[in-house]
Amino acid sequence: MRTLARTLLALTFIFLLIGMASAQKATRITFARGATSKVVSGTLNGYKDKRNFVIRVRAGQTLHTEQVGNHSITIFVADPSGTDTDDSDASCNNRREVTPTVAGDYQIQVVECMKADRWKGTFKFRITVK
Repeated sequence: MRTLARTLLALTFIFLLIGMASAQKATRITFARGATSKVVSGTLNGYKDKRNFVIRVRAGQTLHTEQVGNHSITIFVADPSGTDTDDSDASCNNRREVTPTVAGDYQIQVVECMKADRWKGTFKFRITVK
């Protein structure tokens, strides 16, 4: 009975570690000194996959994102309070603009566009803050 309990405890611990390892931490976007724009890339493995980014901006700036790669993506942008900025285009929502910004960390989430053909691989988008 003790062996069974230890085995179950060990399996539970292993599954917890796997779950924590698969949780994705947001990647911080930074610009080179003097730059106002950067092309960011990542990978997606299907419709249920997502990549999270975070960027710090000052109040009164304009934050603009747009897809630049070949794969169709949807970009979600949330302000520092967590509210979706919801200024998107009519296609796959692969362009966003927030103006004026409030100071703080903006959350950016990239997913595969549900309106386009499925794909797996690398995506690219440009982010500009002025």
